[in-house]
Amino acid sequence: MTDLADLEWRDGGVPVSTRFEDPYYSLEDGLAETRHVFLAGNGLPERFCDGFHVGELGFGTGLNLLASIAAWRAAGIGGVLRFTSFEAYPMGAEDMIRAQAGFPELAGIADTLAAHWRRGAQVITLPELEFRLILGDARETLPAWQGCADAWFLDGFSPAKNPALWEDGLMGEVAAHTAPYGTAATYTAAGFVRRGLAAAGFEVERIPGYGRKRHMTRARKGTR
Repeated sequence: MTDLADLEWRDGGVPVSTRFEDPYYSLEDGLAETRHVFLAGNGLPERFCDGFHVGELGFGTGLNLLASIAAWRAAGIGGVLRFTSFEAYPMGAEDMIRAQAGFPELAGIADTLAAHWRRGAQVITLPELEFRLILGDARETLPAWQGCADAWFLDGFSPAKNPALWEDGLMGEVAAHTAPYGTAATYTAAGFVRRGLAAAGFEVERIPGYGRKRHMTRARKGTR
């Protein structure tokens, strides 16, 4: 049985992992951070097309999923967005719903998904979405995954506090499950993370981060 996330609520309602002593999203503006780091960092929504596949390490509150659906709708993309997320310690449904309620702009999407979270759904199919949540240690579950992502959201807790989710071997698996010319983005600019991505075959660059984080990382895979 998968262990649920251990968390507490701080600073006006921001969920913080007590296991890793790290907030689930920016204390400044989690949605703005997601849009800057994971959407813009992967060239989205400009790259969206029918069947586009997002892979994610660290599902957390589900904020990145909601923001992606909102961007997909706003861009008027026809067809289906595919989204696969890997999570070792999932939030309980009511905690996730509470966290998502902190972003009124996404309320319509959050309301649609709330019933799915309450029934413990790991697969959600909507007219515009094919979502799958894969539970367990990504070092074990990602190698077994048969999919291939066009863009990766690398959104684990801080590398200093959760180094297992940033190991070179796991970055190699991310690369192995990335389509040619696919991308990855993360809020961290830690040197060992950038080196791990580069060793895995990505072209890596450090670019301006969100808010108080001076830098973040963007990566692109070639055809090799």
